[in-house]
Amino acid sequence: MPISVLLSERKYSFLCLASVLLISFAFLLLTYTSYPFFFAFPLPSDIHVSVSSPPPPSRSSSLQFPTEPELETQPADHLDLNVSLNIRWRACRLGSVTVDYIPCLDNSKAIKQLKSKKHLEHRERHCPKPPPRCLVPLPKSYKVPVQWPQSRDMIWYSNVPHPKLVEYKKEQNWVRKSDDYFVFPGGGTQFKNGVTAYIDFITETVPAIKWGEHIRVVLDVGCGVASFGGYLLDRDVVTMSFAPKDEHEAQIQFALERGIPATLSVIGSKKLTFPDDAYDLIHCARCRVHWEEDGGKPLLELNRILRPGGFFVWSATPVYRNDERDRYVWKSMVALTQSICWKVVAKRDNFDSTEIGLVIYQKPSSYSCYAHDRTKRPPLCDRKTKKEVSWYKPLRHCTSRLPVDSNGNLLGWPSPWPHRLRNKPQSLPAEPDAEAIFNEDTKHWAALVSDVYFDALAINWASIRNVMDMNAGYGGFAAALNELPLWVMNVVPIDAQDTLSIIFERGLIGIYHDWCESLSTYPRTYDLLHSSFLFKNRKERCNIIDVAVEMDRILRPGGYLLLQDTMETIQKLNPVLRSLQWSTSLYEGQFLVGKKGFWRPKY
Repeated sequence: MPISVLLSERKYSFLCLASVLLISFAFLLLTYTSYPFFFAFPLPSDIHVSVSSPPPPSRSSSLQFPTEPELETQPADHLDLNVSLNIRWRACRLGSVTVDYIPCLDNSKAIKQLKSKKHLEHRERHCPKPPPRCLVPLPKSYKVPVQWPQSRDMIWYSNVPHPKLVEYKKEQNWVRKSDDYFVFPGGGTQFKNGVTAYIDFITETVPAIKWGEHIRVVLDVGCGVASFGGYLLDRDVVTMSFAPKDEHEAQIQFALERGIPATLSVIGSKKLTFPDDAYDLIHCARCRVHWEEDGGKPLLELNRILRPGGFFVWSATPVYRNDERDRYVWKSMVALTQSICWKVVAKRDNFDSTEIGLVIYQKPSSYSCYAHDRTKRPPLCDRKTKKEVSWYKPLRHCTSRLPVDSNGNLLGWPSPWPHRLRNKPQSLPAEPDAEAIFNEDTKHWAALVSDVYFDALAINWASIRNVMDMNAGYGGFAAALNELPLWVMNVVPIDAQDTLSIIFERGLIGIYHDWCESLSTYPRTYDLLHSSFLFKNRKERCNIIDVAVEMDRILRPGGYLLLQDTMETIQKLNPVLRSLQWSTSLYEGQFLVGKKGFWRPKY
């Protein structure tokens, strides 16, 4: 039948319409030019997305790409930083925890389903899937935090409005409320005469400790409001203070608001997120950890992360009290420490009212003790556990092996501070060019920080105290900032090269983390987040919107994101940041500076 006849008959009119539509669609495909930017991550169905500037072509109402689209990246000089996603952000609504929401620690649904809380499983991480995409509101009357060094001694009450500790610890002088401020007098449960006198007392007890020279990196377990770590900063010691999120309301939040390094964690059923042999000294002052329980696993975990030759300072009632419970704990502690060859280097249990009781242990730096009567000792851990990243790994009932170099020789103590910051780390890989790579990395960061970060970027470094390097490598960024009055939490992603031991050996601090999950810290705790090519190897695992929401959660209003990455990543991330009402600027096509404002969706 001729085509003219087909078209003339009504019953075949749909063929005409279909032909016209197909021809039109083919024409659009041939003449279509790409969007000015694109997204390689799938966007959720409950978030409406549109491009605010410039308007998109009408043919594509959806920007949902399940896989990476093969489109060209825009040149830096063509990137419009005003382009924003029109995401309908909502405020988190979780009752009393809303303004302090920590997704992986406040997952009440998962916690209710736990079969046991015997090993503090309810204080451990239980991350919601998928991650929440709500924004944490600000506390009422939130203010720009008090700047360091004044913040060590006083913070705004309205920023951390939790007065419970004032009453709960009023006799121990942890914290007091004074008008619009919380004031920290430097007291503590064991600090009868203040924390400065307590630190001096430790020095007098064991002069070999040598704060800020021999001892540089310290862990404070169950730290209270972190006054011990705060005052050790005066002695060139950096202390990682940690405690769980528990009935001691907001103690870690107080620490971070004060500008003192701290993180939320618990010695429960999982390993701490630190490498083996990390800390020069570990401190526990009435930290409420039962070291002898579960076959001594909590103390074996301390042994794992304590550097050989390092010290454990235990200031607790079993050292100096003589009631039945304390005698039992002390007897158990004696047996346990002897079984792992810890030596008592000092014990102060006969004292007057001006002193405090404590015992100081030292971890062995050789295997000579372990060789005797092995039947009475926990077995040595499997060699393969020495190389595993301690992320969601269970505590083990074994004694951690001492660190060795590529030839099997035991590693010695790091160089005295500050030389250890730039000297070759003993824990570097055995490759022939490892030292050269390390030295070049150190030089690279020193030059980049000096020439670009300080001189060329719109960052007020005088306002920066709490810094996080989200992809720390060897810690070169933190090393380059060492002379500034700030501290850096170095994060080594679990899917990156494991360099965290090197970071600690340099006299810096850090943690392992998976950026596909939320961090174990309170909202509004960092002044600057640094990201150097973080997204390069994670676009298949982590959704960039989820990472942006987490950065927004942990960054303080007025704080900065400093990102060095490819234009592809910048083009994906910048519109998300703009949708969060952040201001952004670009330098040399690879450095994106974002500044978070005070905007929050209505709550």
